[in-house]
Amino acid sequence: MNKLSALFLLIHFSVFVQAQKLEVGQLTCNYKQNPIGTDVLQPQFSWKLSATERNVMQKAYELRVASSDKDLLNGKNLVWQTGKVNSDQSAHVIYKGSALQAKQRYYWQVRVWDNNGKASDWSVVNFWEMGLLSPKDWSAKWIQTARDTEGKVGPAPMFGRSFTVAKEIKNARLYITAHGLYEAKLNGKKIGDHYFTPGWTSYHKRLQYQTYDVTQALKAGKNTALVTIGDGWYRGNLEFNNKRNLYGKEVGLLFQLEIEYADGKKETISSDQDWKTSFGGPVKASDIYNGETYDARLEKNALVQDFNTGDWQQAKVVDLKMDNLVAPLGPTVSKHEHFAPLKVIKTPKGETVIDFGQNLVGWAQLKIKGKAGDTLTINHAEVLDKDGNFYTENLRKAKQENKYILSGTKVDVLEPHFTFQGFRYIKITGYKGKLDSTTVNAIAVYSDMKPTGLFSTSNPLLNQLQSNIQWGQKGNFVDVPTDCPQRDERLGWTGDAQVFFKTAAYNMDVAGFFDKWLHDLKVDQHPTGNVPVVIPDVRTIKNAGSAGWGDVATIIPWDFYRAYGDKELLSRQYSSMKAWVEYIRSISKNNLWNSGPHYGDWLFYTMADDRDGKAAITDKFFIAQAFYAHSTQNLINAATVLGNTEDVKTYTELLKIIKKAFLDEYVTPSGRLVSSSQTAYVLALNFDLLPENLRAQAAQRLADNVAAYGNHLTTGFLGTPYLCHVLTRFGYNDVAYKLLLQDTYPSWLYPVKKGATTIWERWDGIKPDGSFQAVSMNSFNHYAYGAIGDWMYRTVTGINETAPGYKEISIAPKPGGDLKNAGAELETMYGKVKSAWSVADGKTKIDIVVPPNTTARVILPGTGNAVVTESNVALNKAKGLRAIKNVDNNTELTAGSGTYHFEY
Repeated sequence: MNKLSALFLLIHFSVFVQAQKLEVGQLTCNYKQNPIGTDVLQPQFSWKLSATERNVMQKAYELRVASSDKDLLNGKNLVWQTGKVNSDQSAHVIYKGSALQAKQRYYWQVRVWDNNGKASDWSVVNFWEMGLLSPKDWSAKWIQTARDTEGKVGPAPMFGRSFTVAKEIKNARLYITAHGLYEAKLNGKKIGDHYFTPGWTSYHKRLQYQTYDVTQALKAGKNTALVTIGDGWYRGNLEFNNKRNLYGKEVGLLFQLEIEYADGKKETISSDQDWKTSFGGPVKASDIYNGETYDARLEKNALVQDFNTGDWQQAKVVDLKMDNLVAPLGPTVSKHEHFAPLKVIKTPKGETVIDFGQNLVGWAQLKIKGKAGDTLTINHAEVLDKDGNFYTENLRKAKQENKYILSGTKVDVLEPHFTFQGFRYIKITGYKGKLDSTTVNAIAVYSDMKPTGLFSTSNPLLNQLQSNIQWGQKGNFVDVPTDCPQRDERLGWTGDAQVFFKTAAYNMDVAGFFDKWLHDLKVDQHPTGNVPVVIPDVRTIKNAGSAGWGDVATIIPWDFYRAYGDKELLSRQYSSMKAWVEYIRSISKNNLWNSGPHYGDWLFYTMADDRDGKAAITDKFFIAQAFYAHSTQNLINAATVLGNTEDVKTYTELLKIIKKAFLDEYVTPSGRLVSSSQTAYVLALNFDLLPENLRAQAAQRLADNVAAYGNHLTTGFLGTPYLCHVLTRFGYNDVAYKLLLQDTYPSWLYPVKKGATTIWERWDGIKPDGSFQAVSMNSFNHYAYGAIGDWMYRTVTGINETAPGYKEISIAPKPGGDLKNAGAELETMYGKVKSAWSVADGKTKIDIVVPPNTTARVILPGTGNAVVTESNVALNKAKGLRAIKNVDNNTELTAGSGTYHFEY
């Protein structure tokens, strides 16, 4: 063997060994990587394994924590160490070390052993940093402007102070929050890339503060801190009819900058009487619904170095409570995709309109130079009318209008600070110059959720539907799950959130997002157990308790547990779940929930001229009883997981009574329902309200109903999420595919063929003749009907969790319709799951990926007596496969982790 050959073999062998190496990575603490400023006293740690070998399981782990990275790496002075724990748990390992200290950074790492006895190296070092844990950790005081505004619309006030840094800095942290929305700057530069901070919560009970590492933002010598505060959700227009000041009339600031010098000494710059305030900044007015007015000529006032000049006045210190301050759990809002103009349109009315090609949420950014004092007005719209004119009537009283006054001294980079718009089109007035990608762009702004799911098929319309679902989620997940992002509403409607949660959890990592929102749901729940229809609750119990809306209290916590395996969250929400079920029981009569206000099957399809009683109306109390049963079942499920055996017994008996009352009141002896609608049969079957002997005929009636409407759906918000699931479950997968692929009204693809780039609120937001639905309620970005995405992932590509968090997986694709191929990927708590299939020339190919530390039950559809191979070898000889059998014309097997390719 010559030297060259030997070198080649050596390199090849080293690469092979490296490829087979067991590694642990993607460490997270409370769903975040290296978070700073948390107040969770028992953090949860998660990690993922990577290995190219098949059938890899974790058999043990060791985790260690220290307050310095050097100590951690040396294994000394550890705050907590688990030792070798014989367990396959790699998600939600709870910290059980000594008490965590405010403002302290902790470092951690983990190593694992697999089922072959192989040990990984220690992971890279990760960290988390505690924030302020109690009111006594705050030296800052709440400050407000020198003069009261009485909550009237006006300029966004600025708060400022100068201070001196005389020594070398080791590190610096800024802890900050506001009544209103803040934008903080140090030495003229914005701190962080977050928007709409401190976010929207139930402010009187939970007000978030943020923590920033500002070490690099400070400089030797004189420094300036300047914070501008917009009205935001705190005191701006909110709910309906331009209501203002729902949380308070005056904005305020809480600012605590802590500096640690290289010599070990510390200094704190806090909001107090030494701060100054001014109304002379460039943000002349800001409102989430109505937009912002910005005067670029006044930017110099926001760069002031001397707060003793001009109209700066001493800030007013106010004695406000501090016990509602909490660290954030969810992701912050940030900028994402940028869109150049697709085309510039001159409408029939002569208006200049820019089409960005995508209905999005965020704002248009302008880079324009003009004369000092010139005013540009930007209006926003989702659609053009059938004549091609700019259409804003569906915004109701929301102006969605930004005004910019040019400085005249430079190219002004203009974008709003404390508002966002929902739009595809903008209308620009007051500007005569060139409009192209150099002067105007659209920027999507939404909560910083990592994409986790991909779904695609051979059908371009379905691919566009998937895109529409994702963009509906992006646009309505701006700190809270809003119903719509454009009109005078934008509230955290509970019904919309619960029907869409499963789809949301496929598309993106929404764990932190809903963790935060569920906290507000729990604190805003009424002492009676009643649940508001919007969270945070700004409607003060109006129409609360609606079936399918209030049931969010049990539905999302249980579905969250299934998606992420987070037992601690389920435990935290358990009292809320129980209180909701008890509330329903308290108002029920003869075990029937037959009272109270209900939205019913919201926005279901109804015929315009219903002379034969065919309209798809579902009795509201029928729906209420169905959800009463469903919430009780969710409570039983949670009680079982949490070991609350007495509750399991109590609510299992209650469920029997609820179901009997349902049968007695709403079902004939032969199984006919009082409401002969798709939604009625869907809910009865999906929630197992019918005895076994009546289910088949009920499913047949459902399929017949679909056929009677020409293979169209008629369901509203509450029936739609389950429609295709029920059809598939009871043997009508072909009917489910007909509904999915239907492209005439009403259907999922009808809006797609009408040019939609998001999900509409109504099946016929734009009618077949090009006219619009009622302006009082016609959003073109409303994600609820996008709940079909759950069925697309679960059935078309067959990815399901069979154990919480996808510890055990089912991969059972069900090809259908005219699809030639379909594929999906999902990043789970354990890694990537993949399922992709294609059918061509009589041959079926299926590719799957099972992540390490999990197993999958795989069902290969329609194999019959065909010879099935995996990577060109017989199944019984393929590594990682076991329990292979043929059941009902399908091949079933269990697969360990790895990548597999099946053909037959």
